[in-house]
Parts: sequence; C-alpha cells; structure tokens
Amino acid sequence: MRKIHHFQTKRVYPSPDSNDHPFGDKSQSFVDVLIDGRSMHEMLKKHERIPCFGWGIQQFQQQNIDYFLLDELHPYLYHRYPLMVCSWCGDEDCGFISVLVEREGDLVTWQEFRIEPDDRSLPLGPFTFTWDEYERELRNTYTANERSR
Repeated sequence: MRKIHHFQTKRVYPSPDSNDHPFGDKSQSFVDVLIDGRSMHEMLKKHERIPCFGWGIQQFQQQNIDYFLLDELHPYLYHRYPLMVCSWCGDEDCGFISVLVEREGDLVTWQEFRIEPDDRSLPLGPFTFTWDEYERELRNTYTANERSR
C-alpha cells in the first residue's frame, strides 16, 4: 500500500540578507511546496533553484499550473515537469530540477526527481498525494501570486 503524503503550499518571502536566492532577485517571493510539512525549497536548496510556483508573469504561472495538473504536456519532457527553476528568470536553459508526475484515479505521484539538463537522478520520493488536496493547493499558487501584488 502506498503512503499518502500531505501536499501543501506556502508563500516564502526571503529576507534581502538571506542566501535563499544566491544568483537571483532577493526580493522575489515564491510559493514553496511542503510535503508532510517539509519544504521542497529547503530539501533542494543546495542546487540553487527555487520552486516554479507563485512568481513570474501570468503566462509562466498558468503554464506551470497546467503542467502539474496534467492539463498540458511539456513540449520535450512530456510527463516530467520543471519543479525547481532559476530564480532570476525561470528559464529551463539555466538548468532545473524535474519530476515525473503521474495520476492514477484520485491519487497523483511525484517520482524520479532529476537535475536537468545533466539527467542526474536525485534520491528523493516517490511522494503520493490525494488529487483533491493537490489540485486545490496548486490552483491557490496562482491566486497567492495575485494576492501578493
């Protein structure tokens, strides 16, 4: 039997003197993903990337939500999606951490985390969530961005 993890999101406002954005805009807030209360940003911080949610232009935001809700396939990764991206621009050319996302009924699983474009595996996951909680939290990352303006 699969373990069901708790999926939550939380807006993060890095302080200007922190190292949360070593190469990016230190004033940029973002929405972090918490799995069973553990921050994905903290778990993957050493790779100098931030979560793709809750920041950037509207098109970037909606595209990421569509990817992770499996409404749109990534053009070359297909069912893998860029989860952690460059804090300056979010551009995949800067490198990113991807995750394979699969839905089976009312469950969604994140697995096979990889550092791209190096295609190196990360020892993380798999994580399985209930679809309702997952969908609600992801949709709220867009409204969280709107509320923060």
